[in-house]
Amino acid sequence: MRFELILLGTSGGVPTTTRNCSAAMLRTDTTDVLIDCGEGTQRQLMLAGLGMGKVSHILLTHLHGDHFFGLPGLLSSLGLNGRTAPLSITSPQHLRPRLSAMLEMDKYDLPFEVTFHTFHATSLEPLHISGDLEILAFPLRHRIPTNGYLLREKPREANIRKDAIAQYDIPWPAIRDIKAGGNYQLPDGKVIPNDQLTTPPPPPRSYAHCSDTIYFPELTNFISGTDLLYHEATFLQDMAEDASLKGHSTAEQAATIARDAGVGQLVMGHFSTRYENGAAHEQEARTIFSNSHAGDDLWRIEVPFTSR
Repeated sequence: MRFELILLGTSGGVPTTTRNCSAAMLRTDTTDVLIDCGEGTQRQLMLAGLGMGKVSHILLTHLHGDHFFGLPGLLSSLGLNGRTAPLSITSPQHLRPRLSAMLEMDKYDLPFEVTFHTFHATSLEPLHISGDLEILAFPLRHRIPTNGYLLREKPREANIRKDAIAQYDIPWPAIRDIKAGGNYQLPDGKVIPNDQLTTPPPPPRSYAHCSDTIYFPELTNFISGTDLLYHEATFLQDMAEDASLKGHSTAEQAATIARDAGVGQLVMGHFSTRYENGAAHEQEARTIFSNSHAGDDLWRIEVPFTSR
């Protein structure tokens, strides 16, 4: 079962010749979710071989241009390409008037419904259900209202043991109740407990997206135990003071959050254009949290099932 992150843009502020502005897509077997939509995102989608057909939700972390200036062009292209399925866009306040003004310059009306959800999280709060995903939001600390997002699989049913089906001659109509947690009663009245009939399902996989934010230890409360964490790392630690003043984090701080939250893997992005590549960020982060990676545009990161 797929649970895959594709990084579409890892540059902070402005694009470079090798990095696009912020965007990422999380893909599962039933749904895709686009998170942020910096300038040029629709081209990055094409380069990655991705479509928007399974995307019913776009999540914007905040309304700095490098996180949403690609949205008007993307919506317009979707309309020109014949999309009719409705689309939900969640963001902190003020997106709708800004976006409407830009779309009015186009001579074509969008042929699909766009629903705007204005939301600024103050704790870990549920937002949407999309296919097999639960979508939650939590607060980040930036210069303007900013959401982080937690996307996790809905819990699966238990797996029924084939040997138990044969041993107890369980009819197919009873299997649904057993997988949902029920016991099974034999014709002689004996009850077979559910844990003798099933094996536990794999734990739900999860992904947390932490875009622009200063370092604050309380963030770990929202993302504890997450399998995959994306965390901005605009600067290296020698610029920690600048990072704080500008509402950003360093690679060392991102790794500290990953370590203290007990996540499975850290991937960093939103790098300042002063850095040619992310090698130093990766090196700095790994001194704190060994499973740290400096992301690149068009990276694909598959999250396997785990027993963590």
